[in-house]
Amino acid sequence: MTWSILLRDPTTGEFGVAVASRFLAAGALCPRVEGGVGAASTQALVNPFLAPDALARLRAGQGPRQALAELVAADAGEATRQAHVLAADGTSAQHTGSGCVGWCGHLSAPDVSTAGNMLAGPEVLRATLDAAMAATGLPIAERLLLAMEAGEATGGDKRGRQSAAMQVASSDPYPDLDLRVDDHPDPLAELRRLHGVWRGYLRHFRRFLPGRDHPGVFDRAVIQAAIAEAE
Repeated sequence: MTWSILLRDPTTGEFGVAVASRFLAAGALCPRVEGGVGAASTQALVNPFLAPDALARLRAGQGPRQALAELVAADAGEATRQAHVLAADGTSAQHTGSGCVGWCGHLSAPDVSTAGNMLAGPEVLRATLDAAMAATGLPIAERLLLAMEAGEATGGDKRGRQSAAMQVASSDPYPDLDLRVDDHPDPLAELRRLHGVWRGYLRHFRRFLPGRDHPGVFDRAVIQAAIAEAE
């Protein structure tokens, strides 16, 4: 009961995922992203294990098609599930179960995958994918927002609007950006507003957090001075 986009920037290696739905807190269950590994979303009658388990399989060296196929085959509710996954080489895999509510389906291109169910029509995914590809060169978060806004403009979730979420990751297991709108009359507009707030502070703070290859910066004076200069 949702639609989502997975995106990879081949220049920076960043992954992003965005989702919107007429469902409370879709961001709590659907999207997952991991730096250097991939992005995934699980939706329809959600199996919350599909997205994290798919990323674990990518991390272990499986390709997206094999990873998703094996997970779906082991799921007794596969006919009611929708999921897609995007890997570090830009390839993707999608599953839309035969029991998903129409309009439902998926669409992909190199470095991008879209999927949705209970949508106004196939034009939602086409507009989402086209907008993401047309915005190549922009920051990945902006591309995700533009893509979802384009899908919304063609009808989005045919039941209406309630929640939206966006995640972006670069090199670490945790996201660089992780924003959620759980219950709002215009969730994508609110997501864009939150992104603007994030750009004003957390975007700068993020680079001082620890990574797998460094301990981070923990001198508060250094952090505050750098943020002040950036702002």
